[in-house]
Amino acid sequence: MKLLVVEDDLDLGDAVARMLQTRGFEVTRCAHGLEAIAMVRRGSFDAILLDLNLPDKEGLEVLRTLRDGGCRTPVLVMTARTAVHDRVLGLNEGADDYLIKPFDIEELAARLKALVRRAYGAADMACASLRVDGTSGAVFRGHTPLEVSARELALLKTLLARPGQAMAKEELHRAVFGDEVSGQDAVEVLVHRLRKRIQGSGAQLVTLRGVGYLIIDESLGAAA
Repeated sequence: MKLLVVEDDLDLGDAVARMLQTRGFEVTRCAHGLEAIAMVRRGSFDAILLDLNLPDKEGLEVLRTLRDGGCRTPVLVMTARTAVHDRVLGLNEGADDYLIKPFDIEELAARLKALVRRAYGAADMACASLRVDGTSGAVFRGHTPLEVSARELALLKTLLARPGQAMAKEELHRAVFGDEVSGQDAVEVLVHRLRKRIQGSGAQLVTLRGVGYLIIDESLGAAA
């Protein structure tokens, strides 16, 4: 998910960017409203995290300018303002959600993902007869639902996002565990469990020693 973070507090912006990056976000940062408008017009973002107190152009003015210019990218406003009036004003100007500082990073990540799902819809992910429903996150082998844990699901979705492409163990660890401390063999344990879950689906979890893991359609081989 490509995310633009507009925050003039450099320390806070750096901290938020680092923590979101460990959760799979591709983060671009800027600290000024005019710069944010220019970046949105030049590039493509899945969501925008927008602070209201910016040095050159107030956050609501930035939001109004973007919406008036036809930008429909989901915007989550973050601010220290707690008054209901401020929240209503932000939503009326086109914000999709509102988060009060200080906030929990897990809540922020969840809200951003929910915004993108609502805005663009979530496509199913599949390999052979193995499928992850994009809306519910339910896993199926053909029409048969499979029981998977939350971390097994996170691992599966990460691999299915790049079928046939090897992913390093460290990258998978970040996607599943974020910055949580876990044992060195945590990913191997999850891979072992997931292999058992998906047996008979035609999807195969392959270990490439010294490289990482990938998922392939057994009928197509590595070109899946």
